[in-house]
Amino acid sequence: MPQEYKMKEALKMAIEAKKHLMDFYIEAAAATENPKGKVVFTRLAQEVRENAGKFFKHYKWDDLGTFDDFMAKPARADSAMLHELKKAIDKNVHERKAREIALQEESDMEKNFTLAASHIVDPSVKAIFMEVAKDTRIHYEIIESEYAHTMGMVHETDIDTYVRE
Repeated sequence: MPQEYKMKEALKMAIEAKKHLMDFYIEAAAATENPKGKVVFTRLAQEVRENAGKFFKHYKWDDLGTFDDFMAKPARADSAMLHELKKAIDKNVHERKAREIALQEESDMEKNFTLAASHIVDPSVKAIFMEVAKDTRIHYEIIESEYAHTMGMVHETDIDTYVRE
């Protein structure tokens, strides 16, 4: 069934989704003491924050306040992502586990925005949802590549080494 959102709602949903993902990565960094796991989560939080800024610059309404103020707000206590995080993570989360958790969260976000976009009629609003899904897919692929490298799998930067005869 078609779903109608206004541009304001679409942008706000995109910004809020990115904020929740950033909060997830910040909480994950705080929850682990493993230096490499902490670095992965901290970097992912910064990347998602920058991505949220891309949507925020198009948000012309003042109900969210400034970008910095909005992004500095405490994480939502009812966030399902953070609830799942608390079950999946402990202080010893290492680099590999950190990336596995990130891959799942990015995948879930991409699926949710793609599904929502499939029910939207307004092309400009649909484009916002598809852009969030696309950006999330790109972020997923970067994390996946780093994960493969961490696991000692063939990395795309090594491809010439392995395909030469």
